[in-house]
Amino acid sequence: MKRLIALDMLRGYALVCIMIDHMPASPLRKFTLANFSVFDAAELFVLLSGFLVGMVWLSVEQKQGTRPAQWRFARRAFEVWRALIIGGLIMALLSAWLKYIGLEHTAVWGQYAIWVMENPLGYLGVLATMWLQPNLLDVLAVYVILIASAPLLVPILKRYPFSFAAGSLVLWWFAPLLNALIPNHRDGGLLFNPFGWQMLFYSGVAMGLFRHKFMPVLMPHKRLLTILSTGMFLFGAAILIALDFGDAALPVRNALKMVYGMIDKWNLDGTRYLAIMAAAWLVAVPLARPMEWLAATTPGVALQQIGKGGLWSFVICVLLSVIGDAFQINPADQPVWRRLLVDAWAILTLWWLSVIWLQYGAPWQKGRGKAKAGSKTS
Repeated sequence: MKRLIALDMLRGYALVCIMIDHMPASPLRKFTLANFSVFDAAELFVLLSGFLVGMVWLSVEQKQGTRPAQWRFARRAFEVWRALIIGGLIMALLSAWLKYIGLEHTAVWGQYAIWVMENPLGYLGVLATMWLQPNLLDVLAVYVILIASAPLLVPILKRYPFSFAAGSLVLWWFAPLLNALIPNHRDGGLLFNPFGWQMLFYSGVAMGLFRHKFMPVLMPHKRLLTILSTGMFLFGAAILIALDFGDAALPVRNALKMVYGMIDKWNLDGTRYLAIMAAAWLVAVPLARPMEWLAATTPGVALQQIGKGGLWSFVICVLLSVIGDAFQINPADQPVWRRLLVDAWAILTLWWLSVIWLQYGAPWQKGRGKAKAGSKTS
């Protein structure tokens, strides 16, 4: 499977945005994706993850068959679930340690630190059952469910793509009602509604599976699709700009709201979905060459390395956001330049630890996989 360097760069960019967005006092928070589009890094992360699932599934299935592809993503679901548990435990212990040394922080709910110290086994239990999804890591909970569904649903998607799309749309429509039925520590089910976010994830999977088939069909309509996608993206940007102007833009906001209805990230509203799908077209087609060029620059390569870090990079970015938040609000009156230094430190540390993982962690995993394959053929 040929790696797409722009995809790795965008995954890295999404992780950097997730980290910075979870540091409330960060000066760079004003410049992340969420300030320029109606969707944010969470949608970008899930869409790109789905796209990667589609690409990898196709590659494994062509070389080894359907069953190995199913087992691969069953194992991947376990790995994501394990990362949720380990990451949630470390984050709670980190929060407790920061409180112990007198560094207040707001990025993560302080109750986790109390629970993990009072009842560590109970805390592990609610993480393992996903009855509790700690904030900052809550997107991993929905990712566990989505990846775990892939071995069953991807073969159906491949065989009946249009019926699958219709079923996904119906499931998305009733997502709030269905999510409320999931036992959870909060009313209303999981924060990231899996019945809503499945539509974005499997849109990405379909793009990874069928891009070589549907792109030749779409390319003759490239100009029209680019105009429509640009219009959709600008519509989402207009919603944010109108909000920034406050009451002065109230008539504009009311007019826009008649079109889009309501923005609901947690259930994944239609406006956010259409906006990121429009952005995906713009990045993949009219901006493809600039993206490839950008990915080959020094900052682009660094973002690629972060993106290739996968789960490791995600958990690290969450932990760094907790530490960075504590550094930026203690003391509360520190100058902007000092908080910018914390931002720079967090980004460089995320990159450095991602590189270490690629050199020592990822090769070890690949070596283990090759050893297993060799034992099966011997």
